[in-house]
Amino acid sequence: MRFLRYALKGKVFEGWFYDDKVGQIDGDIFGEFRRLEANIQYEDVRILPPVVPGKIICVGRNYLAHASEHGVEVPEIPLLFLKPPSSIIGPNENIVLPPQSNRIEHEAELAVVIGKQGRWIDPAAVNEFIFGYTIANDVTARDLQNRDGQWSRAKGFDTFCPIGPWIETDLNPVDALITCKVNGEVRQMSSTRDMVFPVSHLVAFASSVMTLFPGDLVLTGTPAGVGILVDNDQIEIEIEGIGKLINYVKKY
Repeated sequence: MRFLRYALKGKVFEGWFYDDKVGQIDGDIFGEFRRLEANIQYEDVRILPPVVPGKIICVGRNYLAHASEHGVEVPEIPLLFLKPPSSIIGPNENIVLPPQSNRIEHEAELAVVIGKQGRWIDPAAVNEFIFGYTIANDVTARDLQNRDGQWSRAKGFDTFCPIGPWIETDLNPVDALITCKVNGEVRQMSSTRDMVFPVSHLVAFASSVMTLFPGDLVLTGTPAGVGILVDNDQIEIEIEGIGKLINYVKKY
């Protein structure tokens, strides 16, 4: 099933998507809810980020080829960092290039949406705590990342975490194709099977550090092929079984 958030006539709703139509959700998708009839045309609503996370947990160097293209080793344990919720934008919104950086890059990623509070989750029980999956772009100011020695500024700018278009609850994350195109040119193409640490390990590991809450996101790392974004670019990230996330790039 596909869950989303949308704006219509100045109001924000939780909804579900089926056959190019949207239906409203009555209740809380992380609790009790019921689906109302899907009778709204998809093109008549403005699609918002599908979730408002309390925190965004990210994983660095989780694909061997990506680590290799930057000349660094794959970590022995997951390399965690955080992006602020203020970096979130939705489909068709603009990634804004900040004046502090001269090298902004895309990073196409599968994002896990947590559905139930958990701490010290057993890897074998991780699926009980996952609500679904969406697409994310861990936009990064690469020059600032290299200069600062830590990643908060480089990955924390407003608009640096596009997500969407919806949450897919039926995805098998073990072998899903990830493709990233910029202006129609393929930049990244890989499968989630190439992850160093699989989804179950990442969620369990993150929960050993901090409590996970419904709506939290776990971004699972990016494959090789990251590249520069410039003014007026269009970036399209597609994950097999979820859909496409399209955003545009504008100068500050």
